[in-house]
Amino acid sequence: MNGRLARLGSLLALLALGAPGAFAQGAPRAAPPAEEGNIFSNLLKYGGTTVPPSRAPEPEAAYCPTVDVPEGGAAMQTLGGRGEGAAGSIRSQATLGRLARECTPQADGTVRVKVGAEVRVLLGPGGAPGRFDVPITFQIRHDDKTVTTRQQRMTVTVAPGEAQGFGSTVEDGLVVPAGMVQDYEIMAGIGKAGAPKGPLKPKPRRKAPAAAAQEGGESGAAQ
Repeated sequence: MNGRLARLGSLLALLALGAPGAFAQGAPRAAPPAEEGNIFSNLLKYGGTTVPPSRAPEPEAAYCPTVDVPEGGAAMQTLGGRGEGAAGSIRSQATLGRLARECTPQADGTVRVKVGAEVRVLLGPGGAPGRFDVPITFQIRHDDKTVTTRQQRMTVTVAPGEAQGFGSTVEDGLVVPAGMVQDYEIMAGIGKAGAPKGPLKPKPRRKAPAAAAQEGGESGAAQ
């Protein structure tokens, strides 16, 4: 009896120490180790016993300039039949309000631009409440050249008894090519083209060193 108790105590000691060969054939195997650290550290880090699959890195924030309004694109008047220039001939005036934009980088290197715009329609002396169509144009420009253009026709309602009405729209179809994502302009304006009334002013160009020296010499001789 004492011998059996001694052998049982030795077996329990081996199990406690985790000695190899302590488990008989057919006994349950130990759980496989965790992928990283141990079970308890994984619980603290990831909320589970295993490491979750790695996530794809988030894309960097895209360059997103403010929305500019071209010359002549901030407002548009609708005239009546009394002739242009008469105060009573103005039926309504549409004015561009708040502007917002959102730029999202795409997997192919381009940038998708979303632009929101508010428009106010104010009745003139010759106007009456009703529905008013307001053309508005959104553009992406690069180096004074139009890259992408989207046009919409907004409908703004002035209710009976009111002198003005408001409307808003969102354009989500503007795409900036991959080679221009660090240098482009976002434009929004009222009108069919949404472009300046006159020609664009060319950007000043740097003069060649020889031309600059020649102009400097002529200026000195005149003095």
